[in-house]
Amino acid sequence: MTVPTLVDSHCHLDLEQFDADRAAVLERAQAQGVRMIVNPGIDLVHSQQAIALADLHPQVYAAVGIHPNSSADFSEQTLTKLSALAEHPKVVAIGEIGLDYHWETVSRPTQAQAFRAQLDLAAELGLPVIIHNREASTDLAQILDAWAASARTRNSPLAKRPFWGVLHAFSGDAALAQAAFSWNFAIGLGGPVTFKNAQDLHNLAPQLCLDHLLLETDAPWLTPHPFRGKRNEPAYVALVAARLAELLAVPVEEIAARTTAVARSLFAPLDGDQQPETVTMTAGCPS
Repeated sequence: MTVPTLVDSHCHLDLEQFDADRAAVLERAQAQGVRMIVNPGIDLVHSQQAIALADLHPQVYAAVGIHPNSSADFSEQTLTKLSALAEHPKVVAIGEIGLDYHWETVSRPTQAQAFRAQLDLAAELGLPVIIHNREASTDLAQILDAWAASARTRNSPLAKRPFWGVLHAFSGDAALAQAAFSWNFAIGLGGPVTFKNAQDLHNLAPQLCLDHLLLETDAPWLTPHPFRGKRNEPAYVALVAARLAELLAVPVEEIAARTTAVARSLFAPLDGDQQPETVTMTAGCPS
């Protein structure tokens, strides 16, 4: 039996939780059909570690960015260093960036300043963005709406891409999902879609455009059922695909094929005037 090709579009494989068995983790992912893993940074150090892992493993790609909870000391110097890191050929996005109002460890104005600066950097470099949103949907939507509509973004190299970013670990409502589609964003779904008590997400999933969805683990966190409470890892993205197939009433092979096409289109390198790989949109999906 052929194993469907899958992409884990968000995994923190560089973290210490994987130090003891990272090679085995990658082998298990390969056995489950995971052919591509995107490892976002959460600060400068982890962005560098993500790049180092990408250099070692052909299936691993990196994103570089400052997580909102790491943005207290964000400065122009930080932005300059991120820009330099983003020149690496295996860096496919700016992220993980956004807003987080859960912990309140960094002031909201500081988070917003770092967020806007990194969004503008992404547009300048023509790289998509990986967005973190925790209890901040209203402010996040206002910032992204203004950024996506700005002449600076629409006249940037990013405008050549079919997708400009992804709302990672999506936990919003249908209105936020539709807004994301209007910004040329994909939506990332992970372990929570398998949780038995995630009824709102179960109800929302069939309303989403499959040609704008990504699969992810956010490993080592958000472990899917039936391993909830244990460390997450990229192989478990197969469990997310299986549950999404049930919720959308389509074969798991279709989930795998279409989410993989979205991932490859979103994270494709953009060289000069070359257009990245695109996906075929189905009826009812934004174009």
